[in-house]
Amino acid sequence: MVKLNSIRFSDLYITPDKTFFVPDCKTENGLAIIKPEDIDVFYALLEETWDGENPSYSVLYENVFYRIERSVTIYGVQFCCRKMPEKVPPIAALRFPRELNRQLLSLSNASGLILWSGPTGAGKTTAISSLLKEYLTMEGGFAYTIEDPSEMPLDGIYRSIKGGLGLCKQTQPFNDDWGTSLKSALRSKPRYILVGEIRTPETASQVLRAATSGHLVLSSIHANNITDAINSVVKYAASTSMSEELAYDLFSRGMLGVLHQTLVGVETKVPNVAYLFANPDTTKGDQVRGIIKTGNLNLGTSIETQMTRMQKGLPLFPDLS
Repeated sequence: MVKLNSIRFSDLYITPDKTFFVPDCKTENGLAIIKPEDIDVFYALLEETWDGENPSYSVLYENVFYRIERSVTIYGVQFCCRKMPEKVPPIAALRFPRELNRQLLSLSNASGLILWSGPTGAGKTTAISSLLKEYLTMEGGFAYTIEDPSEMPLDGIYRSIKGGLGLCKQTQPFNDDWGTSLKSALRSKPRYILVGEIRTPETASQVLRAATSGHLVLSSIHANNITDAINSVVKYAASTSMSEELAYDLFSRGMLGVLHQTLVGVETKVPNVAYLFANPDTTKGDQVRGIIKTGNLNLGTSIETQMTRMQKGLPLFPDLS
């Protein structure tokens, strides 16, 4: 038999009787049973690491991060474990279109929000983590992450191609208070902020404020499409003391790009990405920012136009000055 980390899989389901299931990679939804030699060791780690309260947490097992969801079934405790890469992959390894990679990397010196949306398990966290690593390698600077749980191994020192250093510190929200944790992050004067997921009103509100105050913010959200992602952030933020009108205004001023990603395929899954960018030069006119500010998000034509221009190698933002 082999050890767990040597088996190729993305998700692992462990039933109360300690049976280990993984996707069979032969059918779209089918599972297969595996029996690694270290079943008992890994299972014991899952139980020992749980804090007794939070069903979502992460464990580090032989240098591999696992994101854990612990649930109680009628027969006992069940675990769903997402296996994360041992290293943060470079953006070029994620199989995005080359033109899209160029556009994303061109934003390394910009300020604003890059929002990655999609369903669970679509690769949102991997994408924003990979992008942050690229920015640190390109530009250096201080990056601060807020994640629950932490998933990708980003913490550490980076040597940038410009000769300086980059530093990333990964943190978890204090007492599950994302808004307060984000306020604390801003006081730490980071160049880059990664918020693992926007899932509370206060988080959305603080992300919009951070995106319009000179930081480059990367985050993710569960959404069905680009329009849904924008509306979800705005609705979250507007359920705080912020008005909906102000939330749309902040989003329009702070947006750099909104992307929506799904995975397609059975044995090998590849990303299918739709995207919409705003001109990073806020001194020039921008139709996308104007549409979002109104709150009437008729963005279909803008998305189609941008994706067509990028695929043809044309500039995304013709000179509008």
